[in-house]
Amino acid sequence: MRVAVVLFPGSNCDHDIIHVYANVLKQDCYTVWHKQTSLKGSGSADPDLVVIPGGFSFGDYLRTGALAKVSPLMKEVARFAEKGGLVLGICNGFQVLCEAGLLAGALLQNRSMTFISKFLHLRVETSRTPFTRQLEPGQLIMCPVAHFEGNFFADKDTLKRLEGEERVVFRYASEVGEVDPDSSAFNPNGSANSIAGICSPNGRVVGMMPHPERASEPILTAGSSIAAKKIFESSLIVQ
Repeated sequence: MRVAVVLFPGSNCDHDIIHVYANVLKQDCYTVWHKQTSLKGSGSADPDLVVIPGGFSFGDYLRTGALAKVSPLMKEVARFAEKGGLVLGICNGFQVLCEAGLLAGALLQNRSMTFISKFLHLRVETSRTPFTRQLEPGQLIMCPVAHFEGNFFADKDTLKRLEGEERVVFRYASEVGEVDPDSSAFNPNGSANSIAGICSPNGRVVGMMPHPERASEPILTAGSSIAAKKIFESSLIVQ
């Protein structure tokens, strides 16, 4: 599989993504600078998957992802998605996808108005996306978050549509799978309906605030489960 990792000024999780896909999963992984007008990189073939990694694109000036969405390469990402290509946005990448209109909603400042960096439990809500096909609904995975603006917001109609169309992919939960949007322990950023990740109507564009690339090897999870790795492994299955 050819995996294109999009780079903006301020991206800082690109090496983590490349490590997982290139070193752990042995895939062809390369970076594409945001000013380029092709997702092919230096090769002649289109990618099979585009990943927008975490970081602080353009310093998060104006709004997170607001400047990144007008980069030349994002037009190609949008075309790629429209043709049914796989796109994964993590943390800042999720913010960029929302700003670009490829995913619904927006990411606001955390309820606590502080930067949050810690491991949390995520509950898998659907296995219908290419990124969760090896996971089971209700399954819990450990995954770290590291953000100041991870508070997912959408109006009532949009939330109803996301829930009704099975487009909520992950929720923040307790260690036994309990979901409580009002709990600062289970849902520290205050996301609506405890939403940690969503997908596009066809399920092929997924955005999530937690960082599965930081929980895909035993050394990173202190011996705990590395179920987060299955998010990346799932994307390798022939479409």
